[in-house]
Amino acid sequence: MIKNLINGAYVESASGQSQPVYNPATGEVTEQLGLSSADEMTAAIAVASAAAPEWAAMPPLKRAACMFRFNELIGKHADDIAREISREHGKTHADALGEVSRGKEVVEFACGIPNLLKGEFSRNVGPGIDSYSDRQPLGVVAGITPFNFPAMVPLWMYPVAIACGNTFILKPSERDPSAVNLIADLFHQSGFPNGVLNVVHGGKECVDTLLDSPDVQAISFVGSTPIAEYVYQRGSANGKRVQALGGAKNHMVIMPDADMDQAVDALMGAGFGSAGERCMAISVAVPVGEGTADALIKKLVPRVEALKVGPADDPDSEMGPVITAEAKDRISSLIDSGVKEGASLLVDGRSMSLQGYENGYFLGGSLFDHVTTDMAIYQQEIFGPVVSVVRATDYDQAVTMINDHEYGNGTAIFTRDGDAARAFADSIQIGMVGINVPLPVPVAYHSFGGWKRSLFGDHSIYGPEGVHFYTRLKTVTSRWPGGNREGAVFSFPA
Repeated sequence: MIKNLINGAYVESASGQSQPVYNPATGEVTEQLGLSSADEMTAAIAVASAAAPEWAAMPPLKRAACMFRFNELIGKHADDIAREISREHGKTHADALGEVSRGKEVVEFACGIPNLLKGEFSRNVGPGIDSYSDRQPLGVVAGITPFNFPAMVPLWMYPVAIACGNTFILKPSERDPSAVNLIADLFHQSGFPNGVLNVVHGGKECVDTLLDSPDVQAISFVGSTPIAEYVYQRGSANGKRVQALGGAKNHMVIMPDADMDQAVDALMGAGFGSAGERCMAISVAVPVGEGTADALIKKLVPRVEALKVGPADDPDSEMGPVITAEAKDRISSLIDSGVKEGASLLVDGRSMSLQGYENGYFLGGSLFDHVTTDMAIYQQEIFGPVVSVVRATDYDQAVTMINDHEYGNGTAIFTRDGDAARAFADSIQIGMVGINVPLPVPVAYHSFGGWKRSLFGDHSIYGPEGVHFYTRLKTVTSRWPGGNREGAVFSFPA
């Protein structure tokens, strides 16, 4: 039974409720996960609350020393973490290692917390008066994380929050929890006090307890847009800070002057890497002009047909299975709808089957052409290995199409024209933009976040925005007794 980690010790849930954890490559149950009750989550919050004052008083340099050790241990155990990710998520080992690396970058950023928390000081803002600002921790904060990046997304949250002086409750996905616990082991080996990080496994009951608890000051969430909106509304109604990152429908514009081989390579990796189960996946290709579209399709079809699908432990695999049987059925149903609505299905991945893995949740890559913006496969986030080609007559139509979509997470343009690239970056209503870069995920010392219905809340995640989210500004204006006494002043100071 996979257990909670509370106050530095593993504790089996006493709720009596559990659910299986599957290997998506085989369909076999690998573990049972205990599902915690509201009372168990409340007890974990109490532990974090008790640990918060002492941890907040810890000098940032000492917090950073623990974080440096944590960063080192993640590097030493990256292969072990990646194997746990692959076993429960299904992504290839190379992809899982990349996930660990991108999460580790945020830990490295958090190691610089003494500098990141420095405030500002102004001397003599008035006669004998000084003013300074300070960023202080909130107290107990929490994170709710998705299945698609079981290591990276939690590492986007709690290292920054904890380095800032907060204590943290992590409620990870029930689909692939083992990597979370393994990394939490490394966290405690790094010298952090008990109670600073607590991992509680559970479902909606646990989520609602976090959203309603008066002791939890802030919530970070990554997942689907309907749940992100729910988390934001309920958490905000209870007076919490909330950053809730939702879904996406990311477009890649291919201009007539683009390097087509580069664009196809980029689209293959961005569309089918991690079986398309990325909020930054490119699921819509927008070639500008019929000639560009025809050239793209000519090169893309054989590449999708040749996509090597297999289990994570096969070094030749380029793409693994999707996370569950339900996800496979949902993706297949959306492909069905695309055919019914009149799109041209050039490559059909629904019939994918691997000898020896017949019970796994495998799909091959699927490619649609002549998709229109009123189709479900265009409007909805498929979250699977499906790429739709929507032909644009000109650049302006491509930009309008992207700006009109309800999601605003990421986008990319492939072109040799600097003027077109600059205009695209300026005018596109999207939070993260790539120019000849298909997955414009910001490095750790910038911040990650979309626009429109891809992000609820005022702060993006990690980087400088993360530091601001997990702290609040205090400004102090001081004057010490001296020889110049003005007497009472009744007007506003000038």
